[in-house]
Amino acid sequence: MSLLELTGVRKTFGAIEALRGVTFSVEAGSAVALVGDNGAGKSTLMKTITGVYHPDEGEIRFDGQSLAGKDPGDIRRAGIEMIYQDLALAKMRDVAANIFLGRELTRSVLGVKLIDSKRMRGEAEAMILKLGARIKSVTQMTGHLSGGQQQSVAIARALTFNPKLVIMDEPTAALAVREVEHVLDLIRTLKGQGIAVILISHRLTDVFSVCDRIVVLRQGAVIADDATRLTSMSAVVAHIVGATDALQQGEQL
Repeated sequence: MSLLELTGVRKTFGAIEALRGVTFSVEAGSAVALVGDNGAGKSTLMKTITGVYHPDEGEIRFDGQSLAGKDPGDIRRAGIEMIYQDLALAKMRDVAANIFLGRELTRSVLGVKLIDSKRMRGEAEAMILKLGARIKSVTQMTGHLSGGQQQSVAIARALTFNPKLVIMDEPTAALAVREVEHVLDLIRTLKGQGIAVILISHRLTDVFSVCDRIVVLRQGAVIADDATRLTSMSAVVAHIVGATDALQQGEQL
């Protein structure tokens, strides 16, 4: 049994059929790339998995349980975390505060609950160490960190929920080469800890570097689902653009 299983998932918005019978699965501890041109249905699919939208048809099962009717909070508690491209970090707060943003740890003093900053720093340091992130101190202002380091903070925040699956939306977009490799190392770390990853990316070099399978969406349908080792960059590009001859399209769309 796969960790995440989608079967015949359909979603329409009026006359627009955004998802047309999507079927694919994700195994525990694996990384699956979700690629496709703009408008292919990637965002709609992720919002459907995370409970923002409910499918019109089909079924989504996670860890053996149906996600039918569940809202985003239920799905997060079930073990699915989504890291959006904008990261949603508070740039003027430190790393520890961002990791516990919205669920701050507290202590009781004379019956009054106060934020336990010391405990949050300690647990944030343990999370950063576990992740192998290159951050010197959890007291650094998040806005002063590099793009790759900010991705580390977003991933560390997701890990505080003990997820079984992390969905990452374009995590290496606009990063320098060294920072890209850092984020890819973080994905490898997640896999090594048994956490599954869905990587949404236009950077096929990154996809081929860390992903076990590549799922291609086009016009709301899965048109390819291949083991990375059994396909090629030119074949994936051909699927994305809907052509059989795409060798000149390049390694990044």
